[in-house]
Amino acid sequence: MSVESYLFCIFAGMKIFTSAQIHELDHYTIEHEPIRSIDLMERAAKTLVRAITDTWTNEKPVVVFAGPGNNGGDALAVARLLAEQNYKVSIYLFNVNGKLSEDCTINRQRILDSRKVKEFFEVKDEFDPPQLTPATLVIDGLFGSGLNKPLAGGFASLVKYINQSPAEIVSIDIPSGLMTEDNTYNVRANIIKADVTLTLQQKKLSFLFAENQQFIGKLRILDIRLSQEGIQKIEAQYTMLDESDIRPRILHRNEFAHKGDMGNALIIAGSYGMAGAAVLATKACLRTGAGKVTVHTPRRNNDILQISVPEAILDIDRDELYFSDTIDTEDMDAVCIGPGIRQQESTAIALISQIRRSQCPIVLDADALNILANHRAWLQQLPKNIIMTPHPKEFDRLNGSNCADSFERLSKARDLAEHLQAYIILKGHYSALCMPNGHVVFNSTGNAGMATAGSGDVLSGIITGLLARGYKHADACMVGMYLHGLAGDIAVKELGQESLMAGDLINYLPKAFLRIND
Repeated sequence: MSVESYLFCIFAGMKIFTSAQIHELDHYTIEHEPIRSIDLMERAAKTLVRAITDTWTNEKPVVVFAGPGNNGGDALAVARLLAEQNYKVSIYLFNVNGKLSEDCTINRQRILDSRKVKEFFEVKDEFDPPQLTPATLVIDGLFGSGLNKPLAGGFASLVKYINQSPAEIVSIDIPSGLMTEDNTYNVRANIIKADVTLTLQQKKLSFLFAENQQFIGKLRILDIRLSQEGIQKIEAQYTMLDESDIRPRILHRNEFAHKGDMGNALIIAGSYGMAGAAVLATKACLRTGAGKVTVHTPRRNNDILQISVPEAILDIDRDELYFSDTIDTEDMDAVCIGPGIRQQESTAIALISQIRRSQCPIVLDADALNILANHRAWLQQLPKNIIMTPHPKEFDRLNGSNCADSFERLSKARDLAEHLQAYIILKGHYSALCMPNGHVVFNSTGNAGMATAGSGDVLSGIITGLLARGYKHADACMVGMYLHGLAGDIAVKELGQESLMAGDLINYLPKAFLRIND
């Protein structure tokens, strides 16, 4: 493992644990706090109840569906505590196999002993479902993060019944039926569609994927005080960036710096009719602090670039319409290839020739990735540490097959990053940086307003500018995608999501830097 990868492993990001690691953390907390398992469950239940009572008064009738495991135990404890606060609670415990977890059994007895609980039904075979009206609050505690196969039979029917009802649905920790990581082969009709998910301690990996948002609803993360020592000790393959990870990575310029100290970047972008991609990438690169930026673009784009980005140096291709010439990168500190270059065969040949002769860090985006998808044998010629920034369809083309869902795509991107020893940023609401060492870093900034043409060109320009400034590959990727999203978040507060354009991201980059540097 490289020094850079090692430093990343011990420093970057809020950890996202797998189902097995969540179970491990629970046990670590129980053993080292120390605290009994049932008392930890009670602590979690009290936190859940505070979140529920903050939103719904005791005039709201509550129906609790509890499964046989510890998620069901949580639900029973929540039901009892709500009843003690004079909520009208009806409880259905599903014990169809006659086997409850130890803590669920204890909470079942506490329900039976409670004078406040008036309606408790233990379902062992036949089930007559209650009427669920628009006034009803359903608390889903059927299955939690330990689920490892799709729901079927009676539980699948119950989920469908709850989903078809007009009631409000709150899921404890994770919507029942949704698995913590991989839902590629799940039966999506058999997953609870929650209005609110009250998840414990941290986001689950499956919460970060677009196709699962229909099940999660509004997400709230509740701190139940699991062991911080345990969180530090358990190694995680997935992490999420926050501002505290980015601040130490920012490079500050010397007071006596001149443009030669600030890096020399090359942007190879644009074709006739796609000059805007070159403009956006170049402006973003300059706004990120690169001392000098050269744009290599077809002759027809000369006037547009000269007028739009007078700060940049133009290097004009011999072709009127397309990128077809390689350019010497001996004096360059970073190069970006791809925005708007299209996919002519002459451009494809120029692309692989440029990659072969470039000795500085390289960022590949857009049509550069599409060209590689059509010449997949060239992937083996890519230098180590190359940075690629595909959106999902670009990655599927690069991978050579359509992925069934986001988890499969992420897994394949992670494998490809390891195989090529590359950095792959899989763009999305939570953009995922797949590292050469197998780690995945999710970005926490950004919003739906950034789903607009040219946003990716801005990201590639930002990362190229950071590389030219002297940032290491991993830092350039992490700082780049964080600043890109942060600029979008700041812009949205003033412009709104509907009106956001890619150029606005560039205009708000200074405020993003200022926020980080405060």
